[in-house]
Amino acid sequence: MATKAAHKRLTREYASLTANPIEYITAHPSESNILEWHYILTGPPNTPYHHGQYWGTLVFPPDYPFAPPAIRMHTPSGRFRPSERLCLSISDFHPKSFNPAWEVSTILLGVLSFMTSEEMTTGSVSGTDAQRKEYAGRTQWWNSTGGGSSSRTLASGQVQSSNTRGFGAIKAGDGGKRFREQWAEVDEENWKWMEERRVDPQTGRSLAPVQQEQQSACSPETAALRMRANGSNAGLGAVVEGGQAATEAGRGWLGRNWGKVVMATLFAYIIAARLLSDANA
Repeated sequence: MATKAAHKRLTREYASLTANPIEYITAHPSESNILEWHYILTGPPNTPYHHGQYWGTLVFPPDYPFAPPAIRMHTPSGRFRPSERLCLSISDFHPKSFNPAWEVSTILLGVLSFMTSEEMTTGSVSGTDAQRKEYAGRTQWWNSTGGGSSSRTLASGQVQSSNTRGFGAIKAGDGGKRFREQWAEVDEENWKWMEERRVDPQTGRSLAPVQQEQQSACSPETAALRMRANGSNAGLGAVVEGGQAATEAGRGWLGRNWGKVVMATLFAYIIAARLLSDANA
């Protein structure tokens, strides 16, 4: 349980963060425990984490601000081991180096700064930019499905894959329950994002759009009709052009090039007649 001083301090810091948001950082205390804070870092531009949604927790000691919090990042990032305590100068690994003047905003800015560097410490991992970009593109899916362990389906009723291991063989988690409890609005935005991009909740991978699948099954004549109709004006003009496209698609090569064939035959006849005339002379 937080001391009166810690409760007062954290309440004031939350009010300050709400009134003066920090770019790329969102945070709030748990409703049931003011010592447990949840944060989301948004990957800044010009980094492999760009647009990534990185969820983590700060667990403060009862005597904060005279001791630092335990810092964890739960979302796989390619930079930190998920849910493992991070050894930073602002974390509980180094209580003697913590400055009571530092606030939640200071701590989270430090986490973001360390994340975008290449410095190694306990809880961090090495990785390539390509790997980290791939993780960044799947952070919203991972947060809201617990790494593919959610039983929720897309609103479109798309059939899901049988692969339930999740991206990178991530073990099934809580189905996104903890994230949803703390970030209900963000969670719904994530599901809308998955719906728009037709992301399989089980695997985090894109599903083939139904429209494209239907088009690929069409005959060449129907495809030609669709392409011409979509590119023309609406109404009668579209119907006429579409009909012409279907007619042209149904003709054989000879039917479409009969004029060229006649001209070539006539030209060959004239040449042959001249050669025969020269030979008789």
